[in-house]
Amino acid sequence: MLKLSHIYKTFDAGTITEKKALTDINLQLEDGDFVTVIGGNGAGKSTLLNLIAGVHMPDCGSIELDGVELSRLKEHLRATYLGRVFQDPMMGTAANMQIEENLAMAYRRGKRRGLGWGIKSSERSMYKEKLAKLDLGLEDRLKSKVGLLSGGQRQALTLLMATLQKPKLLLLDEHTAALDPKTAKRVLDLTEEFIEKDHLTAFMVTHNMNHAIQYGNRLIMMNGGRIVYDVRGEEKKHLQVSDLLAKFGAVSGGEFANDRMILSQ
Repeated sequence: MLKLSHIYKTFDAGTITEKKALTDINLQLEDGDFVTVIGGNGAGKSTLLNLIAGVHMPDCGSIELDGVELSRLKEHLRATYLGRVFQDPMMGTAANMQIEENLAMAYRRGKRRGLGWGIKSSERSMYKEKLAKLDLGLEDRLKSKVGLLSGGQRQALTLLMATLQKPKLLLLDEHTAALDPKTAKRVLDLTEEFIEKDHLTAFMVTHNMNHAIQYGNRLIMMNGGRIVYDVRGEEKKHLQVSDLLAKFGAVSGGEFANDRMILSQ
């Protein structure tokens, strides 16, 4: 479903602030893979996700999604193929628009637009049905402004919007990092439910080692702009946080130290 070949990315090349963010990344995701991506600060996780999303362009290499070459395609043109949920619950939705209006925008993504904007009653019924599955009471608040929702409600809505038109690839950029533990678990459980129900291919960046182990069928570890560990199936199921810490220590040449990840255990 996704094939990355010999991806390189350097920021501020030739300057005193030059940063080699990614070096010779080669990665292939199969249809239905749910991959969690973990690594310390500056490992290249978010840069890799942003390259796939089109926020940045690679210096060289190719990005292919379901046979379509994306490497030089601008970000807004990739929206037809991608769904994305951001770390900040304030992103991904229009705060001053109603819940049903946000859903309507997501539902029309990638479709031809006419002059009519009205939401049909059949469409509204479908939104209510899908919102009810979130179990957050939003199905009775279709006319409410999204800016009035809590962070967890907003992130769950963003997740629904990202998957309303089944994307070729779902990108999850630390999408529970800003939520309290209880709400984060609810959003992660919904994420897993949506992915399994629609057989989505997903790429989830996280700092939380427990989440990286618990969710998905495959785990990738990054360090210094490279993929240093790739585990799946039964081997992944038997992983412990101590195993990941030991691996981090080995690839970093010493004892692993990253406050954010250690605190999120």
